[in-house]
Amino acid sequence: MKANEIRSLSVEELNTKLGELKKDLFMLRMQHATNHLDNPTQISAVRRDIARVKTVIREKELEQ
Repeated sequence: MKANEIRSLSVEELNTKLGELKKDLFMLRMQHATNHLDNPTQISAVRRDIARVKTVIREKELEQ
């Protein structure tokens, strides 16, 4: 997910997206623990997306 795409979302949409990404991260960690994860680099990609969303949420809070 690109930063420009994230910045175009509202705060409510960002919070929803953050919850979805956290669920995805949990599921990826569970799959990794049970050796069912095909591509372990997905975990780091989801973690980066979470960081991007949190950064944009913080930027929007500071604007207000």
